[in-house]
Amino acid sequence: MRSSGILLPISALPGKYGIGCFSKEAYAFVDFLADAGQTLWQILPLGPTSYGDSPYQSFSTFAGNPYFISLEQLIEEGVLTEAECEAMDFGSNETSIDYGKLYESRFNVLRLAYERTKLDNSKEYAQFLKENAHWIEDYALYMAIKMEHDAQSWSTWEDEIRLRQPQAMAEYRKKLATEIDFYKYMQFKFYEQWEQLKGYANEKGIRIIGDIPIYVAFDSSDAWANPDLFQFDENCEPISVAGCPPDGFSATGQLWGNPLYRWEVHKETGYEWWIQRIKACYKMYDIIRIDHFRGFDEYYSIPATDETAEFGHWEKGPGYELFEAIEAKLGKLNIIVEDLGFITDSVRELVAKTGWPNMKVLEFAFDSRDSSGPNEYIPFRYNSNCVVYTGTHDNETLFGWLDSICEEDYALVEAYLDKKGADKRSLVHSLIVLAMSSVAERCVIPMQDHLGLDNDARMNTPSTLGGNWQWRMKSGQLTKKLAKEIFSMSVIYGRAEKRE
Repeated sequence: MRSSGILLPISALPGKYGIGCFSKEAYAFVDFLADAGQTLWQILPLGPTSYGDSPYQSFSTFAGNPYFISLEQLIEEGVLTEAECEAMDFGSNETSIDYGKLYESRFNVLRLAYERTKLDNSKEYAQFLKENAHWIEDYALYMAIKMEHDAQSWSTWEDEIRLRQPQAMAEYRKKLATEIDFYKYMQFKFYEQWEQLKGYANEKGIRIIGDIPIYVAFDSSDAWANPDLFQFDENCEPISVAGCPPDGFSATGQLWGNPLYRWEVHKETGYEWWIQRIKACYKMYDIIRIDHFRGFDEYYSIPATDETAEFGHWEKGPGYELFEAIEAKLGKLNIIVEDLGFITDSVRELVAKTGWPNMKVLEFAFDSRDSSGPNEYIPFRYNSNCVVYTGTHDNETLFGWLDSICEEDYALVEAYLDKKGADKRSLVHSLIVLAMSSVAERCVIPMQDHLGLDNDARMNTPSTLGGNWQWRMKSGQLTKKLAKEIFSMSVIYGRAEKRE
């Protein structure tokens, strides 16, 4: 069944209080998707973000980002007032998130809401804690201790608690009981509101595509609570870390710094942690996009003491065995494979064995320097079992990309589209049409491209610090005219049903 959708992170939704969240604007976006004939909404990871604000570096692979809790819903519940929220400084630029101000203000109002919420007799809260006991106790304790240590990573804590000695754990649980409860409360409200929003989307026929990073952050409750699962030494210090080798984008490669897995330990447990992780994802999403899928075939291992990724090496990953174990427990998986970058034959074989659709990105299709012939991202080389994108959260917007590519590549775009001399806005539209008209079963277009925005609206520039993950859509940009245009295009290319 052919379908299409839009990539828009929750953080990028418009609205009050500094960042997109599960507010009325999120429901309005669902309505927009339905009006536009779209059946897919792709978002970025929903976890709580750390230094650098990347959703791919989270304090927990299971927890949700408290920033996404709708303050308006808390006002409606009577645990906050509008005046209290308005008094906080969340930043004044409606198209850019000020994470510094958000960090200073958001938790202050959430703490007020927590103090006024009666949880002791809440059956829903008790049930939530029971269902999520396998992660929420460690997460809430981790965050409470972290704040007690001026937000420092667990690697800086005193040995007793860093190494989770029982007496230290008991002492901190007692000492920080209120703070621990506060972090549990935020997770309860996050999941309560997210489930309402996801339910609304599903009722409208829209499925959520959620993103799962292959790795977890070192500064996370996952790493602190499960050191045996990672490549740590006896002192819980990383031996090797993740990244990718030098390429055309970076002469020294990318040093991500995430701890690498001890796959042999995961195998001994029957991949229990991964099964829990994927199960939790299916509670949050309808379809999972696994980021950096090639790491399951082979992963790039960099000595933890290195300052660049130049001197890493490749190690074998768990391969198909991991997914066999997950499917044996959870049944058939609905997964999209992120197989971008340098892909080997063994990665292609793993993707083919799973049968899951992989990704095609149009911005990678026009490379005048490639003398080997048409590359795999050019639409006439697709098969139907793939998902086509104009770009991803890591790419330039289409308009920005057309502004930045060399003359030869630009000429290739014009020639392929038979649009020589056309203005850039026309080329952006034609590239979206190219994706929609392709044989790919699913098509996902970033919201910025539908809006024709330049690189001021770019979400992330890999290997850079600062200025990323900040873009937000303006109120009023979701027009009936745009919905009608997207719907018409979707009908023409068999991705939506014609309406009476």
